[in-house]
Amino acid sequence: MNIARLLEHSARVYARETAIAWSGAAFCDYRTLYARAGSVASSLQAAGLERGARVCLAMANTPVYFEILFGCWTAGLVAAPMNARLHPREIVHAARDCGAKLCFATGDLAPALRETFAGAAQVVDVDADEYAGWLAAAPSPIMEAEAEAPAWLFYTSGTTGKPKGAIHTHRTLWNVVTSFLADSGAVERDNILHLAPLSHAAGFLGLAYLSRGRANIILPTGGLDVAEIEAAAPFAPFSLWAVPTVLNRLCELLPAKTRTLIFRMFVGGAPVYAEDLKRAISLFGAEKLWILYGQGEAPMTLTHLPPRLFGAPQSAGYEARLGSVGVARTGVAIRVVSSDGADAQPGEIGEVAARGDVVMAGYWNNPSATAAAIPDGWLRTGDLGMLDGSGFLTLVDRSKDMIISGGSNIYPREIEEVLLTHPRVKECAVVGAPDPQWGETPVAFIVASGAAPSADELDALCLGNLARYKRPRAYRFIGELPKSSYGKILKSALRERL
Repeated sequence: MNIARLLEHSARVYARETAIAWSGAAFCDYRTLYARAGSVASSLQAAGLERGARVCLAMANTPVYFEILFGCWTAGLVAAPMNARLHPREIVHAARDCGAKLCFATGDLAPALRETFAGAAQVVDVDADEYAGWLAAAPSPIMEAEAEAPAWLFYTSGTTGKPKGAIHTHRTLWNVVTSFLADSGAVERDNILHLAPLSHAAGFLGLAYLSRGRANIILPTGGLDVAEIEAAAPFAPFSLWAVPTVLNRLCELLPAKTRTLIFRMFVGGAPVYAEDLKRAISLFGAEKLWILYGQGEAPMTLTHLPPRLFGAPQSAGYEARLGSVGVARTGVAIRVVSSDGADAQPGEIGEVAARGDVVMAGYWNNPSATAAAIPDGWLRTGDLGMLDGSGFLTLVDRSKDMIISGGSNIYPREIEEVLLTHPRVKECAVVGAPDPQWGETPVAFIVASGAAPSADELDALCLGNLARYKRPRAYRFIGELPKSSYGKILKSALRERL
């Protein structure tokens, strides 16, 4: 059941179709990509890596990313893609955690990684002449792999401690691909443009496009550059993955003519605020937006809100729909679990739990964390949410972000949604500040658009929409919110400021 069979099939059926594009030009077709992956596999085997060995991928987005990924799988190895924006010490920590003895790196990272590894693992610079030697070997045939064999180690962001390696098996990857093909309404005439790191959600999306002979378009800067997006016009219409902060930037930056190049935007990685979604709908049209919910332990594949489920603006429940993350994906079951372990009632808040073949097999070499995350066959996501009677899931907050003030639960997202309705609030984040009387009180960090609104204005807005105890006790205006390399707001950094 080796996931590398996906590329083998496409190389046979779509041999001369563009598989990888580098900006506005074709880099290689499917037959070539398959051959290059086979050569990488041969070189990995010649380097002494045996079935099941782990290989670290510490690369910025590069046109050789997928040939190395599939080369690992062809050789029966386990790929461990890392975020190239991490510090070399963080990459090396994860590589040592999984016992990787070889690391592919782009030229911007290779020197520092060689120094940090200090000989503990071989570092191959894919931008240097040495990589040509890896492609010179005769292609290796695909090594068979069991469905439950690890294929991709996804290292979590480590917001609650050291990163953990979520094990995705060959079965997991096949089901992530097939669920996306079943649900997305894409991958027929559109290609995929990568603005986000291939080490994470964008890479999983790329597998679906490779399975249908579509092009993966990789940009030289790997960032949000309007000129580069426009340079990819020969491969339009194209779709893309974006976290909510990137969606907001696309709304700000893309001119109308460039918006026409986009077939669909897959938005996830963090909840999308209803006000931001309304703005995107007004600019791009509802049909171009597809909201999804997943996490590293079940990549991109827990729930989705496709355009057809948005409803009409004048319809009952429209606001609630836009504030939700939709319904369970194909092959996935969703529950909301109350504090006593029973299923929560519709409208009752509890922890979101999920089950299906898209859920990780566990954490690498960490049985205690695995048992805590999957105590009874259901993945405990750590997200608080509620289901309505129609099966729509609304996320309230991460359990660790909930504020308990005077014994009452306060969900920051509820406050943030209200604050974002103010025309001069561009971004905001609410966190709990320690309080000797109440335990915690909410504090709002605000990024203003133009002249900052007064605290009295914001208080009045909150009091007009929320219970008094939920309103922030302080408003702090800052130039920008701290964000991770994926664009997620780092509330831990805001709590440290308090």
